[in-house]
Amino acid sequence: MSKVFITCAITGASPMPKHPNFPFRPDHVAQEALDAADAGASIIHVHVRNREDGTPSQDMDDYREVVNLIRQKNNEVILNVTTGPGCMWFPKSAEEPGIPDMEKTLMFTAERRIEHILDLKPDMCTLDICTMNLWGGIAMNLEMIVGQMGTMCQDAGVLTEIECFEAGDFVFADHLMSKNLIPKHAPFTFVLGTHFGLPATSEAMMYSKNQIPRGAHFTGFGVSRHSFPMAAQSILLGGNVRVGFEDTIYLKKGMLANNNAELVDWGAQIVEKLGGEVATPGETREMLGLAH
Repeated sequence: MSKVFITCAITGASPMPKHPNFPFRPDHVAQEALDAADAGASIIHVHVRNREDGTPSQDMDDYREVVNLIRQKNNEVILNVTTGPGCMWFPKSAEEPGIPDMEKTLMFTAERRIEHILDLKPDMCTLDICTMNLWGGIAMNLEMIVGQMGTMCQDAGVLTEIECFEAGDFVFADHLMSKNLIPKHAPFTFVLGTHFGLPATSEAMMYSKNQIPRGAHFTGFGVSRHSFPMAAQSILLGGNVRVGFEDTIYLKKGMLANNNAELVDWGAQIVEKLGGEVATPGETREMLGLAH
């Protein structure tokens, strides 16, 4: 078994769960990231939130503060910053489906979705390529937008991680790669267990692995109660691990994790108990072709 790298998704963009230590202030998000790195995470997946009420933020200053606070104390851990916000459409009503509900709809241009990436130039960024029912609305990631995002990220030297939520995403990824809109060596992440997306099952994980280019690095993870079962399944198929408060706040049923570092530690234990070895950030950089 090759070495397994662990990604920790610190805070996400979903409504805040009921957890006394859920991070949303920039200093808290950054400290959780540093602690997760100390626990064995090679990659930190970064979202930011409003420091007052914890609602999802797209503010450049919030991204800049979190990234800078992490980098001041850890230059080796890999930063993988989200580009997800800005792709959600909610219709006003069933009677007026072509009119957006402006309180919920958030649709950005390609440039707006990655302005923080071009400014901060993290090691990596996610690229959601799904178009699907999500959270009561529609996530829309069309070629005219994600193609531009992929091209601009390549020009900026930022590696895109391709996030696949449902079966058709793999066909779309092949298409984007054939047009050089995303790099052919891009790693993949399989998001299992969302409503109306790929189910959190062994069959879905196997299907996903069989759709990506031979030799491509991948991470398969499950949301909520599926987090650790799908982590184990990913390892067994030759993939990597993602854990973190974005995906679950529980270690197991009825047992809250105190922090992200505890989730990373459990993920590392699964890797080791299955006969693997957790990769260091430096080893992960080698695996992904990232600069040190």
